[in-house]
Amino acid sequence: MRKIEKLPVETVREYAFRAITENIISLDLAPGTAISENEIAGFLGISRTPVRESIQELHKAAIIEIYPQRGSYVSLIDNQYVEEAVFLRTVLDKAVIEEACYMATPEDIAAMEENIALQEFYLSNNATEKIYELDNAFHKMIYTCSKKEIIHEMRKTIMIHFDRVRSLAMIAVKDTKIVNDHKLMLKAIKEKDKETAKELVEKHLNRYRVDQEALLKAYPQYFKNE
Repeated sequence: MRKIEKLPVETVREYAFRAITENIISLDLAPGTAISENEIAGFLGISRTPVRESIQELHKAAIIEIYPQRGSYVSLIDNQYVEEAVFLRTVLDKAVIEEACYMATPEDIAAMEENIALQEFYLSNNATEKIYELDNAFHKMIYTCSKKEIIHEMRKTIMIHFDRVRSLAMIAVKDTKIVNDHKLMLKAIKEKDKETAKELVEKHLNRYRVDQEALLKAYPQYFKNE
């Protein structure tokens, strides 16, 4: 498990949830890994209660499996949940980028241009973790400029199913097309071309389907058998 620093604005409960979630998405807590309340609490330097509450919340979202008398485990990747997460994100992201085509300010555009420049820098240096972070930040910017930040927060938990696949794709497939996708999406926003923007979003979010075979071959132990 990777140590994640607590943010000043976070409650202990929020910190515990974010730390566990980020470790699951990054695969530092890989699918099938046993989860110990005591160990996580000790590692993070907090009490067991917020850890237990976070585990329960992640269990409700099918991210963590709890087996009586056996313990808790990070769930294997279930393609059905991944499909549902992609469906939800596609519907939302297409609607939000359409709003961004009309609502993005020059300052919003400049921030997204800076983000993409950093993506290109880290791509040239093969820093996949940084690209993943900037990918998330880029999409959040679209929600922010469209004044849909609450929706962005609300969808986070179910997106963990998809985000684990995205992390695997970064490692196993090293798909460099996502940076160019972002450049084209920003171009569509700048030109207020909502139809092209929506088409690009759908293509961007469905790239994982092309990568599925490679992921299953490289990490069969991480996936639930159909």
